[in-house]
Amino acid sequence: MRAKRAAGAAAVAALLAAVSLAGCGHAGPPPAPTPAGATAPATSPPSAAPTPPPSTERLLRVTRSGGFAGRTRTLLVNGDGSWTLLGEQDKELRTGRLDAARLEDLRTALRAADFPHLPRTTAADPPVYDGFRYSFVHGGSEVSADGTALPPALSRVLEALPGFDAA
Repeated sequence: MRAKRAAGAAAVAALLAAVSLAGCGHAGPPPAPTPAGATAPATSPPSAAPTPPPSTERLLRVTRSGGFAGRTRTLLVNGDGSWTLLGEQDKELRTGRLDAARLEDLRTALRAADFPHLPRTTAADPPVYDGFRYSFVHGGSEVSADGTALPPALSRVLEALPGFDAA
């Protein structure tokens, strides 16, 4: 009985090996021979993924939460100045585009803020229970602060943005 099981297991293993090796082969007919004296066409290496256009490059994400109503709104700003305001459950509330001067003001405020060197979190002392809390994501850095304890550099960033109201 053991001999039959061992023989069956060996047969299954041989079948699996044959199937897996067959999957490694070349599918389709062999390539046509190259005529004497001719050279095969050069193949180029696959190119890297294209760089996204500036319009899809995320410049800044700011989320405001809290307040009396406890609402959360997120403002997404792209490199070309286009922006989207999202409400609860990422529902799109409105969209627009910063004009060239306002976009430059925002970029200047972002550079001046020096995100990598800002404190990761800033809290109001004493706490403001019905106040807003802001979270900023820019250039790979994320910082958050209570609205009443915003560093001046982040206040300048907020001033360059459209508002967080839906209307």
